[in-house]
Amino acid sequence: MGIIYRCLIIDDESPAHRALASHISKFDFLEHTASAFSGRQALQMLNEFEYDVIFLDINMPVISGVDLMELQPNRPLTIVTTAYSDYALTAFKHQAIDYLLKPISLEDFTRAVEKLRVYYAGYELSKEKPAESKILTFKISGDNHSFALDTIICIESFGHYLKLHVEDNKTPVVIYGTLLNLLSEIEDPDFIRVHRSFIINTKKIKSYKQNLVVLNNEKTVPVGRKYKILLDGNN
Repeated sequence: MGIIYRCLIIDDESPAHRALASHISKFDFLEHTASAFSGRQALQMLNEFEYDVIFLDINMPVISGVDLMELQPNRPLTIVTTAYSDYALTAFKHQAIDYLLKPISLEDFTRAVEKLRVYYAGYELSKEKPAESKILTFKISGDNHSFALDTIICIESFGHYLKLHVEDNKTPVVIYGTLLNLLSEIEDPDFIRVHRSFIINTKKIKSYKQNLVVLNNEKTVPVGRKYKILLDGNN
């Protein structure tokens, strides 16, 4: 038997689950592993279990599909399934591999999961190459400066700029950019967004109590209500 891809369906409507489960059952390389009926439930499941692809609805209460993509930029491959065409640009901005409009035909579904297979075929080939330490390089005052990812303690947003709090640096390194774009570039599960203004390296947490995190450099970072579930899943 070949590779089987584990699927998580995320939708607040039961008929959508049944329709997607029916499509999934027609492919021997797909497995309907689990179902989530809210964005909050999905975030918990994504932190506790591993999936290869999620089928994600956009219009859900409290935590929408767009919110989930922002909260989990390093989530499994995402195929958006929705009745709304308005969010296609947003979905692809958040690296969705396809955008399917309900009711989803088997033809459209087949096209989407073939993209999934092509992606993972390339991914398996890339794993054969030796792993290298992640290095981030930024242009600061006209010069390139590089930082090992595991030396970054946290990243703080202010205006159109970011402050990198780095080990062995007494003062933060200031770069131009946004938290969302940098988090997508980092692609490391140890780095999570805990507030609209902060990304932290969870390996640098000294203590976590209520809605505050204290990091190894003694910096105290607030934890936003909608991000708390991500941090709880990493502790």
